[in-house]
Parts: sequence; structure tokens; C-alpha cells
Amino acid sequence: MNKAEFVDSVATKADMSKTEAGAAVDAVLDSVTDALKNGDQVTLVGFGTFLVRKREARTGRNPRTGEPLEIKASNVPSFKAGKALKEAVN
Repeated sequence: MNKAEFVDSVATKADMSKTEAGAAVDAVLDSVTDALKNGDQVTLVGFGTFLVRKREARTGRNPRTGEPLEIKASNVPSFKAGKALKEAVN
């Protein structure tokens, strides 16, 4: 499902126009992004938790030459599914 299909689904389930649903989806995604940028986590009970994990610096290899290279430490967005979402999928 891509974003347009997701917006259509939200519009149908919430009985709103596609324009309103698109604005709502964008607002939710922006809010999650802003919270993660600020180092916070977003927990939606029953659905899951969006959080930022720290990836340590490490040594990798150039696949073409096999030469070792340093990979910088970074922050990576992550999602941990909640119990209700796991049960719904299984």
C-alpha cells in the first residue's frame, strides 16, 4: 500500500474527504518526525512505538576493492510493534 492508497483508506474509514484525510495523514507523519528529531519516542498503545536508535561507528569494507573503511556513528529511526498489532498480523 502506498501513501495515496493509505489516504484513500483513511478517508473511507473516517468518512471524510480525500483532501482532509491527506492533511490528517501528513500531520501525523510530521508530528512523528518532529518528535523523533527531538529525541523523543512516540508510543501508540496497541499499535507500537516509534523511536530513535543509536548506531555505533564501525569498520566496514568497500565491496568493490575489499578495502576497510570507517562508517560513522548515526541515529536510525526504528519501529517496535505493539502486542495488539503483532496479534492482528498473526
